[in-house]
Order: sequence, then structure tokens, then C-alpha cells
Amino acid sequence: MSPDHLVSMANQIARFFAHRGEARAVPEIADHLRKFWDPRMRRAIDQHLANGGAGLDPLARKAVESLAPDVRRSHTA
Repeated sequence: MSPDHLVSMANQIARFFAHRGEARAVPEIADHLRKFWDPRMRRAIDQHLANGGAGLDPLARKAVESLAPDVRRSHTA
């Protein structure tokens, strides 16, 4: 899946949760990504973030950042 498509999907999820405020939205976005995105998708969005994360909504960016240790650990395991 292309990084642009993943960014678009992550941003849609972020818009859905944004009304809850950053403190609640970020963990809920991260939880959604953890539950419903394939590990390959999470690795790809993590790689996109490592390459600058162009286009990511600020809430989506923070959620992906919070997943990064889990994503990297599962990739090396």
C-alpha cells in the first residue's frame, strides 16, 4: 500500500477522533491502528514517519509516534 494512501487513511481516522481533544484522541487513534491495521501497514506508516511524515495530520503523527516502539520491536522479533 502506498504511503500516500496510508497517510490519507490515518488522517481520516484522526479527523474521526479529533473532537475528543488531543489527550483522548491520540491514544484512541493509536489503538485503532493497532487493532485494525495489518502489521505491514503499521511498519509502512512508521517508515513514512521516519522519512519525515509528510502530510500526516498532527494527531495522526502523534499516534504513529506512540506506536513506533511496538512497531519496531515486532519487526525485529
